[in-house]
Amino acid sequence: MKILVVDDSPTMRRIIIGNLVRMGHTDVVEAEHGLAGLAMLDQGGVDLIITDWDMPEMDGLAFARAIRDRGVAVPILMVTTHAATQDIVQALEAGVSTYVVKPFTQESLKEKLDSLLG
Repeated sequence: MKILVVDDSPTMRRIIIGNLVRMGHTDVVEAEHGLAGLAMLDQGGVDLIITDWDMPEMDGLAFARAIRDRGVAVPILMVTTHAATQDIVQALEAGVSTYVVKPFTQESLKEKLDSLLG
């Protein structure tokens, strides 16, 4: 399974990817914002997307909307500091499948991935 991690922070990408590798997910690609994420998605083979909300060029909400507007049904996990109920609702309306608030634990990330992947 190929996972795309989209976050403008190289440190956060490393943390997420490190957690994924420890969970056994080694086919991981990364992008620094939504536009770069769309380019990676266009290359094909992406089975799951993990994205931040706040990014330059194209934020996570616009990224999720662009994915859904293309008719792509890949699950999207948003990992962000936005924790208010209205933020979660806004993300879900944009096409995000599920949501994790930073800071997160490997266990909470695994629970969300398991719920997405069955």
